[in-house]
Amino acid sequence: QVQLVESGGGLVQPGGSLRLSCAASGFTFSSYAMSWYRQAPGKERELVAAITPPGDSTNYADSVKGRFTISRGNAKNTVFLQMNSLKPDDTAVYYCKLSRRPYDYWGQGTQVTVSS
Repeated sequence: QVQLVESGGGLVQPGGSLRLSCAASGFTFSSYAMSWYRQAPGKERELVAAITPPGDSTNYADSVKGRFTISRGNAKNTVFLQMNSLKPDDTAVYYCKLSRRPYDYWGQGTQVTVSS
């Protein structure tokens, strides 16, 4: 079965960096686009970044452009989110997502807290 396991979250000061990882299993990872979402308390879950199956094209939410980078390692079935210049507004639970029709699959999430 599909499994997505996020890691790498934590507490970081404003301006700091974190690298999130999502380890995938149970499907042919290299055949599917992957994405990162986040959900802050009291807010809707929102798309942060997405990447095509071969990793040659990405897109980002306007709020993270120039600060976050999504990448993937198809040999290790892992998708990453490098987050730089973090702001308090980036505080949220971050999830990776697989869309494989007719279902969406989500990991359990990893908490990112940006605070001094």
